[in-house]
Amino acid sequence: MNNRKTLNYLVASSILSLVAACMPASLVQVNRTANKTVPASYNSSQDTTNSVKTKWRDFFTDPNLIALIDTALHNNQELNITLQEIEISRNEIQARKGEYLPFVNLGGGAGVEKVSRYTSQGASDASSEIRPGKETPEVLPDMYFGAFARWELDIWHKLRNGRKVAVTNYLASIEGKNFLVTNLVSEVAKSYYELMALDNQQDIIRKNIVILNNALSIIKQEKDAAKVTELAVIRFEAEVFKTQSLQYEIQQKIVETENRINFLVGRLPQHVQRNSDNFNGLVPDKISAGIPSQLLENRPDIKQAALNLSAAKLNIDIAKANFYPSLGLSAGLGFRSYSPLYLLSIPQALMSSIGGDIAGPLINKNAITATYKNANAKQIQAVYDYERTILNACIEVTNQLSNIGNLEKKYTMKNNQVQALTKSTDISLKLFKSARADYMEVLLTQRDVLESRMELIETKMLQMNALVNTYRALGGGWN
Repeated sequence: MNNRKTLNYLVASSILSLVAACMPASLVQVNRTANKTVPASYNSSQDTTNSVKTKWRDFFTDPNLIALIDTALHNNQELNITLQEIEISRNEIQARKGEYLPFVNLGGGAGVEKVSRYTSQGASDASSEIRPGKETPEVLPDMYFGAFARWELDIWHKLRNGRKVAVTNYLASIEGKNFLVTNLVSEVAKSYYELMALDNQQDIIRKNIVILNNALSIIKQEKDAAKVTELAVIRFEAEVFKTQSLQYEIQQKIVETENRINFLVGRLPQHVQRNSDNFNGLVPDKISAGIPSQLLENRPDIKQAALNLSAAKLNIDIAKANFYPSLGLSAGLGFRSYSPLYLLSIPQALMSSIGGDIAGPLINKNAITATYKNANAKQIQAVYDYERTILNACIEVTNQLSNIGNLEKKYTMKNNQVQALTKSTDISLKLFKSARADYMEVLLTQRDVLESRMELIETKMLQMNALVNTYRALGGGWN
């Protein structure tokens, strides 16, 4: 009994000494706590009502836009690639789980061997008989089959932590997919509103061409009456040509915008179904931003960064465990013989084994030391990335909320400008007919009206895009 206690004490002492010798005293884990501080509110309001809770099918009301987004969520190639990456992450969990379970293999083999007589085995074989009256031959066949097991005891939780990292990476990949969905929904919506704006701008150009042609007819009549010169006619004709050329510029933008949408929805170039008639009458819905702290729960990219940070911290524990000794068990059970005739002879051909081993790094630990230092550095990187993601989210929401308010005021002013300039066109023509204004005033007034109407449509598009951007910045669109 005393001998057994002494042996146990020696084994335990050896393990503790090996552990103490494995981990360098100079390596210290660097822990940096992420700063999650956000403002108390975007403004003075503490209302927690948040539009991010609204599903995208309810947030957007245009049935054509809803159909496009739905198609994009099924066919977009980038999204489908991400879904396969999620599947890869899920398979990694299964692989990591199997690492801390026993490995059992079935196998066998056959071969021949000639042992030198001037070895301990050769000298032993020369003086022995494999059966009475027949000595062991110099060339001896060898064959076996059986089951062999190997199990590394996860005493430092290195393998279990590896599985936790795989699970965390899997969850992070899901949040990455959600963030991709958020961006995809917003890109389709913004491109759709841009397409509607281009349709309206093209319609304005067509109407302006008609107005300019009517004005040109009046100028020609005045020229025939010798009230103006040929220069006035030429200047107006040039303005008509310039405005007509804008049609083709807008038409090219329409084609490119349609194909941008087609790319997002994963289909070949084709017409995009839409109804642009009432675009200028669209009124952006009021959006509720809630409070900044809700971003930590609603933004998929913030949740992904938080999961990446958790995985980075676990990787430090895994890297630290590499310094400690590993304990393994092995066992085997099967049959072995020099002749197939005796291979299944029991118990003579039966073989079995069981054993354990412990080993740890002692000298030249440069590789695992570098791995440990890299894990520390990556953990600090993950902290900075998490803080940067939170900061970026707060700034995005603040910018877009300000943008919505300023665009609303800008649209009102632009609309007033259009109404004023529209009245001025009729006045300029009347003054021109009564010889109280020259043709340049008529020409410049028509040009100003066209530009202001185009800018009004563009402002409306920016209003709708600001609404979509705010919804995306708050973390909406993926649910």
